Amino acid sequence: MSKELKYVKSILREEIAGLEMLHDSIDASIVSAIDLFYSKRSGHVIVSGMGKPGHVGRKVSATLASTGTPSFFLHPGEASHGDLGEISPDDVLMVLSLSGDTEELVPMLSYANRFNVAVVALTSNPDSILAQSARVNILIPKIREACPYNLAPTTTTTMMMAIGDAIALCLLKRKEFKRDDFKKLHPGGTLGKRLLMVQDLMHTNTPVVQENDFMKSVLIEMTKKNFGCTCVVNAKNQIVGVITDGDLRRSISPNFLDMKASDVMGRNPKVVPKEMFAQEATKMMNSYKIMSLFVIEGNKIPCGILYIHDCLKAGLA
Repeated sequence: MSKELKYVKSILREEIAGLEMLHDSIDASIVSAIDLFYSKRSGHVIVSGMGKPGHVGRKVSATLASTGTPSFFLHPGEASHGDLGEISPDDVLMVLSLSGDTEELVPMLSYANRFNVAVVALTSNPDSILAQSARVNILIPKIREACPYNLAPTTTTTMMMAIGDAIALCLLKRKEFKRDDFKKLHPGGTLGKRLLMVQDLMHTNTPVVQENDFMKSVLIEMTKKNFGCTCVVNAKNQIVGVITDGDLRRSISPNFLDMKASDVMGRNPKVVPKEMFAQEATKMMNSYKIMSLFVIEGNKIPCGILYIHDCLKAGLA
């Protein structure tokens, strides 16, 4: 193992040690903060911080917003030049500062106290201006930074990030934020593709014939819907088979039009529920080397058809 790789591992060990210390020291103050955030559901969690804690704060705010807690980041410098107007009494101000005495925070904290805006502090200094201004203090353990000079915020900002994640996920759980809610807030990117469901991509003009229909009716339905196949249902409207263009070619005979759908269909067709993730349905089609899947709801009742080309257009490989 090279010296540099050893050093990398030692840095990671120091940051892990910081998280373990945080794990052992965290107390009910974080629950009080979560209670406060939850109680202000008509407002925002406004996150602020200067320097590296500010960069962490931007990430914490983004995580809150994407998991169902409205939030935005407010830079302390911009706040004292007019952006204090973005803060309302319905909001909670969450401020990250290791020392808690950062000069740029003072105007914002004074404003919050004057207008009765609740403040949650993430700091390691319980005697700081920030801690004295806060309704809830979440104390970060005092620990040496992973930086060899104990100067660059490293271990402490890792702990701040972890606290922010914990708060966001506790609020997610308390608000019962579900996958469907995630989908509404993440329509783009890789995550958006992963959250697409079969019902988002399926066609609802499903080709359907009865198992006792003659092949003339089957041909008309397949031609009209133009998917190259049709599902076959029984008297209870449950899918019992599928007829494809290939099945038609293999069944051509002098008495072809006198045959019934049940004579030609393939049995036990592959079907998927409309609530399945489209990515999984795409993998299923690739695995079975088929072009489409019939979509069902309830007890195998057809409600749509999913076509491989629609999945590919949506970016699902």
